[in-house]
Amino acid sequence: MSRVYLDHNATTPLRVEARAAMLAAMDVAGNPSSVHAEGREAKRVVERARAQVAELVGCRTTQVVFTGSATEAAALAVAQKGRHGGSFVALPTEHDCVAVWSESEINGLLDTAGKMRGCEGTLAHEALVGISAANSETGIVRPGARVAGSGKNYSTLCDITQIAGKMPVLFEDVTPSYAILSAHKLGGPKGVGALINFTAEDPEAMIRGGGQEMGRRSGTENVIGIAGFGAAAQAARHDVATGVWDEVAQFRNILENAIAAVTNKTIFVGKAVERLPNTSLILTPGWKGETQVMQMDLAGFAVSAGSACSSGKVKSSKVLTAMGFDEQEAACAIRVSLGLETTKRDVLRFADAWAAKYEKHEMRAA
Repeated sequence: MSRVYLDHNATTPLRVEARAAMLAAMDVAGNPSSVHAEGREAKRVVERARAQVAELVGCRTTQVVFTGSATEAAALAVAQKGRHGGSFVALPTEHDCVAVWSESEINGLLDTAGKMRGCEGTLAHEALVGISAANSETGIVRPGARVAGSGKNYSTLCDITQIAGKMPVLFEDVTPSYAILSAHKLGGPKGVGALINFTAEDPEAMIRGGGQEMGRRSGTENVIGIAGFGAAAQAARHDVATGVWDEVAQFRNILENAIAAVTNKTIFVGKAVERLPNTSLILTPGWKGETQVMQMDLAGFAVSAGSACSSGKVKSSKVLTAMGFDEQEAACAIRVSLGLETTKRDVLRFADAWAAKYEKHEMRAA
């Protein structure tokens, strides 16, 4: 039988709209910085995509800075920390591209709903703070607001990589200082991302040279990748507006119910709170996540044990330990993340295969 891809939070298949836009961009010969007709046509491709990304996020086109990835976008934002008190801190559950820059983790833990406990007063100083709108492992949407706004004494770098294109990006009360997102998480190509700069000042470039991206990120633009990013953003915005992810959420729930019928030992992390419609973090104590990933891969299903950037690293999930699970428990989770092409048959096939592997695991453990 054909393989079933259930790792969309790691990367999504290329959308047909993105593929078409990229193929068309391949025939555009000019450099976007050139003033002749061919250059102006390349520039139009870039600016059309910039407008499409801005519409998805809900910002001005001038606030969109194209980068090579969300990782680069995060680094560019953190490089501006001198304008926000001079320090950068991150929640203990942030993606590595954000967490790696943290000078100290914010004190406190997350409860099993993903809500911070014991960190009151921690942010009562000037700093740039990294906060995700939705966690890539658990799918838990940040309580209270989809996007973290900057507070009275601190500014925020908000990672909207997972939520953009799956749920509306909402700004409540105040906006963050910066947001980051990636094309390949919403059906665009790999190797292109964006920094959204909500501040009144242009970010100071880390990559200097020809002054592309309005002097904010030098280097000839990846016209083909940017074209795909824009087309994917436009299609993703339409999907969110028309509610197609509601069916994905139903399939996710069918999957969890099927597994829950097999065993009451399994925990679906964050099930009681708002999550991304496609994400299920399935924790089965005593059954190593990496073992499950390999067994399901052999059975024809692509899932992960957490963030793709951490694949291959034999260690417990820092997200789960921050939520109060012990090291052994945190090593026993797999992430199943569905996509728009996932069917009810796919999730039921996965549940049956998982149940068969679970039964063998229990027999060996007995």
